[in-house]
Amino acid sequence: MRSVLSVSLPKKLATDLNVLSKETGRNKSDIVKESLAEFLWKNRFRRMKKTSAKESQGSRFCYR
Repeated sequence: MRSVLSVSLPKKLATDLNVLSKETGRNKSDIVKESLAEFLWKNRFRRMKKTSAKESQGSRFCYR
């Protein structure tokens, strides 16, 4: 199932997207989908890393 999303872009970002689309021969929708997927993956990874770091701080053992 697909979902349609309408996005308003600042002029510079829209221009950069148009240029990239023409240079690569890819449509703008595919470029935006790939960019969003990468952004979401990186964001998810950072959150997991942060959560993991917090959990490991709470389980430190002190050996004497």
